[in-house]
Amino acid sequence: MKTDDILRKKCKTVEVFDEKLGILLDDMAETMYKSNGVGLAAPQVGILRRAVVVDAGEGLMELINPEIIKSKGTQRDVEGCLSCPDDWGYVVRPMEIVVKAQDRNGKHLQFKLKEFAARAVCHEVDHLEGKLFIDIADEMVDPDEVEKEREKNGSRKVKRKKKK
Repeated sequence: MKTDDILRKKCKTVEVFDEKLGILLDDMAETMYKSNGVGLAAPQVGILRRAVVVDAGEGLMELINPEIIKSKGTQRDVEGCLSCPDDWGYVVRPMEIVVKAQDRNGKHLQFKLKEFAARAVCHEVDHLEGKLFIDIADEMVDPDEVEKEREKNGSRKVKRKKKK
């Protein structure tokens, strides 16, 4: 479970909302989709800024300076990560969260997420604090067993909405 040192560093607040940030977000989304991921945080691409992209099946979310301000309930499920491709483990996350963030233009946003979307955003926000899912997993599992279990129970592949 060796990881790149940059993944262990806390990210800095984004203060400049410019074309460079837009390019970063576009590149992150492209990388996430090409890698078949659900989310990607800036430190995963070598940038120590508080920016994440997530698509948990309800369309692309770009979250700048995200902050989870409320959480409710719990859920436990298997997680993986593009930065730890061979590691899978059970992680307990909130069932519902309220997120405060900014969009690529600096506009303030606040919204509620549930279930898988809440899990994905929590996972990515952890990256901004230098924390990986392997740090908080209560049980690591064999990737082959995860795949067999998903096939048996009906895979939870993310169905993405088509881009407009």
